[in-house]
Amino acid sequence: MEPTTVRGRLTRPTLDRVAVVLVTGMSGVGKSAVLAELARRGHRVVDTDHGGLSVEVPLPGGSGVEQLWCEDRIDALLDRHSGRHSGGHSGGTLFVGGCVRNQGRFYQRFDAIVLLSAPLEIILERVRTRRSNDFGKTGAQRRRIADDHADAEPLLRNGATAEIDTRLPLDQVADRLESIASAAAGAASQRRSRRPAG
Repeated sequence: MEPTTVRGRLTRPTLDRVAVVLVTGMSGVGKSAVLAELARRGHRVVDTDHGGLSVEVPLPGGSGVEQLWCEDRIDALLDRHSGRHSGGHSGGTLFVGGCVRNQGRFYQRFDAIVLLSAPLEIILERVRTRRSNDFGKTGAQRRRIADDHADAEPLLRNGATAEIDTRLPLDQVADRLESIASAAAGAASQRRSRRPAG
């Protein structure tokens, strides 16, 4: 696979238009790193692992826990960005990071859904050495990552509008996310302009 696969034409960033982009992918693929880089560039970013936007719920049979989005809070976040309520953040690109089972319920509210991917051996090495997150340090957690890579990543790929291989340097991953956001915002603007008045 090429480092970036996009369904649709990319343009250079023109980030003065509203876009909401979901950045998703398996644990260890680089979501947090690229969100930090996008924030450094001045974009609004939200990591749904934090800020009370997700909650851990028990898995069936007591085999562990999984993280799910708090749907009312995700709705409120996206409403604020779209300017539906006073005091919102309408006007700029919002990059939302996360990977949970119920995220598909919100796909229609994103202008682009970008899957970050990498080979399993690279993901496992990243989670082994990272200091920002303890998940992936135990054998059971690493087996879960491997299982998710085999079973869940194909489902994420089916729902994605674009995919970026994070073996690319971090700045190039961020560049491509900016381009995807720009193209998605342009397409959204065209859709709005074609809507009949009234």
